[in-house]
Amino acid sequence: MANNNTNNLALRSILDKDKLNGTNFVDWQRNLCIVLRMDEKEYVLEKPIPPAPPANAPKAVKDAYEKHVKDDNQVSCVMLATMIPELQKQNEDMKAHEMIVALRQLYQGQSRHERFLVNKALFSCKLSSGNPVGPHVLKMIGYITNLEKLGFSLQKELATDLILQSLPELYKGFVMNYMMHDLDKPLPELLKRLQTAEENLTKGKGASVLMVQGGKGKPKKGIKIKARTVGKPKSKSTSSTTQKPIGGVAKGKCHHCGKAGHWRRNCKTYLATKKKEGTTISSEMYVIEVNMSIYHAGTEAE
Repeated sequence: MANNNTNNLALRSILDKDKLNGTNFVDWQRNLCIVLRMDEKEYVLEKPIPPAPPANAPKAVKDAYEKHVKDDNQVSCVMLATMIPELQKQNEDMKAHEMIVALRQLYQGQSRHERFLVNKALFSCKLSSGNPVGPHVLKMIGYITNLEKLGFSLQKELATDLILQSLPELYKGFVMNYMMHDLDKPLPELLKRLQTAEENLTKGKGASVLMVQGGKGKPKKGIKIKARTVGKPKSKSTSSTTQKPIGGVAKGKCHHCGKAGHWRRNCKTYLATKKKEGTTISSEMYVIEVNMSIYHAGTEAE
C-alpha cells in the first residue's frame, strides 16, 4: 500500500509542475489520464455518474454506484488542484465528467490543432526497406490512440488500411493475403502477424544472399571453362596463303642451254655468246631481273 501511495504522489507531481493555464490543455489532459489510469479511475472522465439505484437494488449495483461517486469526487479534486485559480473558480461546482466536457469545448481549438498534427504524422508514416516493422506499427497505433483521446476515432478498417499502405513493396504478398482473409483482425493481431512475416522474409532473404555468396566465382558442373593462354598474341596473316621466301625457290632449267642447276644470267654458254657478240652483261641485267620477277610471281600464282 505504501508503494502505491508513493507512486501516485510521484505521478501527480507531473500535474503540479504543468498546471492547466488555458494554453496547455492537450498536455494537461494527457498527464491527467496517465495519473488516473494508474489508479484505475480514468473511466469517470468518459462516463457520468448514473442515477442512484433504488433501495431494493442488488448490493452489487449499490456498491458500483457508491464507488463511482467516490472515484468521481477524488478525480474532481485532482483536476481542480492542478488548475490555475481562475479556472478553479469556473469549474469547482462540476463533477469530473462535466468538468472535462466543458474544458474540451472551451479549448477545442487546441485539440483541433493537436488532432491536425497527429493526423499529419499518421497519414505520412512510411516504413523504409530494411527497418523493423514492430516499432513502426506501434508508432502508428499510438497515433490512432491519440486521435481517439482527442475525440476523433478512426474506423478499424481505415486504421488497418493506413498501416498496410505504409509498408514497403517487400510486404506486397502479405498485404494481399491479409486483405483477402484477415481484414477484421484487431490492430495488435495485425502487428503480431507482421512481425511473423518479417521473420520469414528475413530468413528467406538471408538464404538467398548466402546462396549467391557461396556460388560466386564457382563454375557450374558440366561446363568447361577454356583456359586463357598467356603470352604474345598471334599476328593475323594478311593473306590466305603464306608467301614463299625468294631464297627458298628451287632453281629450274636455263632458258639458254636447257640444263638444270643455273639461270641464264649465270650460264657460261650464254655469257660466252654475248661476249662474242659484244653485248655487255650489265646492259641485260635489268631484263634478266624483270624476267626473274615475272617468273617468280607466276610460280607463286600456280
